[in-house]
Amino acid sequence: MVTETATQGSASLAKMLHILELFSEKQPVWSTAEILEALETSRSTGYRYIKTLHEAGLLNAVTSGLYTLGPRIIEMDLQMRQTDPLLLASHGVLEDLVDTIGHSALLCTVYRDSVLCVGECRAPDSPENRFSRGQRRPLFQGAISKVILAHLPHHRLKAIYPRQRDEIENAGLGDNWSTFRANLGKIKKDGYSLTVGEFNPGVYGVAAPILTDQKTALGSVGTAWDEKERRDVDVEHAVKAIKQAATTISERLMESQDS
Repeated sequence: MVTETATQGSASLAKMLHILELFSEKQPVWSTAEILEALETSRSTGYRYIKTLHEAGLLNAVTSGLYTLGPRIIEMDLQMRQTDPLLLASHGVLEDLVDTIGHSALLCTVYRDSVLCVGECRAPDSPENRFSRGQRRPLFQGAISKVILAHLPHHRLKAIYPRQRDEIENAGLGDNWSTFRANLGKIKKDGYSLTVGEFNPGVYGVAAPILTDQKTALGSVGTAWDEKERRDVDVEHAVKAIKQAATTISERLMESQDS
């Protein structure tokens, strides 16, 4: 009975939190009716979920019956910027990368079956539409993603592969488990990932992993440049700088854990 009640409670919490995932850049405002329809639950339960999230500051009522994400999320984002160990360990490192390579530097971490940008330092005249903090990318495309993927624990890769077999094959990472592991093994051995044109033609991406003391990935640091705009980038120089940046962040994280 206790286990069944706990399971029901967990499912109820998951459904309530799913409300937050409804909001997006394309649809930032949701009506009560739309939320209830998306939840596929009873009106009383749906109203209770909305009330709970609103009282917690996670939803904000803009007008009667219309909601946006709430102000508490802004507070939480500030707290993360000031206290997140990965961000703290990257202070100054991304800026140095911009000075060294001349292009924007990104700090990313794995999030579900995707990669989330958590930090950035923009180079002068950097395009506004480039990948930035708060945005996600597929786990199987791009240097910043592939280098994380290559350093995930074996058991996690075993869980990911059957769920994402088609995406893995489409990304050119292999049409079977053995080839998939071999391709990731090469990235892991190299200590970095270099991609060209995976999101935009002619755009190079370089990334290196941020590692734990167990040599599994917490995230990655990387940069990208458009060959049409900059043909003077020394790829070998960029790879060396990115790997050093990732090593510095990894070492800082381990030192902070020991202190």
